[in-house]
Amino acid sequence: MDDNLSNDEKYVRELEETIAKFMSPLKDIPFRIVIKAITGFSVVPFDRNSPADTALLGRLKDALNKALSDANQIGIPTSRPNEVGNRIEPFVRRALCAVGCKASIPKTKKGVHRSAGYPDIEIRDIDNRLTYLECKTYNIKSEGSSFRAFYLQPSEDAKMTADARHLLVGFEVKLEERRSKNVYVPTKWRLYTLENLRVQVKHEFNASNIDIYRSDSLLAQSSI
Repeated sequence: MDDNLSNDEKYVRELEETIAKFMSPLKDIPFRIVIKAITGFSVVPFDRNSPADTALLGRLKDALNKALSDANQIGIPTSRPNEVGNRIEPFVRRALCAVGCKASIPKTKKGVHRSAGYPDIEIRDIDNRLTYLECKTYNIKSEGSSFRAFYLQPSEDAKMTADARHLLVGFEVKLEERRSKNVYVPTKWRLYTLENLRVQVKHEFNASNIDIYRSDSLLAQSSI
């Protein structure tokens, strides 16, 4: 650091450097550690050699095939591509129930069903074991994109209330015209286990409307 700077200038420089470091993303964090830290519950590994997990996988495959077929036939009408993932969740829940599982919108610690946030679906298999399933959609052009597609925001009333398997299904979708309307049509699904997922934390500064629209900061206004 420049020796010619005053103490105040040095302090400001050090503060700027500290904030810059703080804003750098924390990368390569194990997802299972994040879940344990923010909820106190463990991510149960999916055991491919376990008869119970093998049976669960079979039911999941049957359900996802049914959800794919049903959603493909009907199509998902929406003008916002980001909503396709939400719109496909009911197809998945109904299909899971059809193959003998219990599927519902997860309950928070306070016992309230909440759609928003991770995870999307709570599954109970025939042995009453708990699995969380996240539903995502993508198109073939964005499959290899580096844009953020998975979000997990800590909450005091989390939707994860027990040790469980954590899975994610990605549906590949394309835009088609059906009966003179544009609809999104799923054409493929892939199922992943998240026990080895690595995530990153990206810090941000934010402000509310109360913070922004302050009378002492107003420079001019007009209306009609």
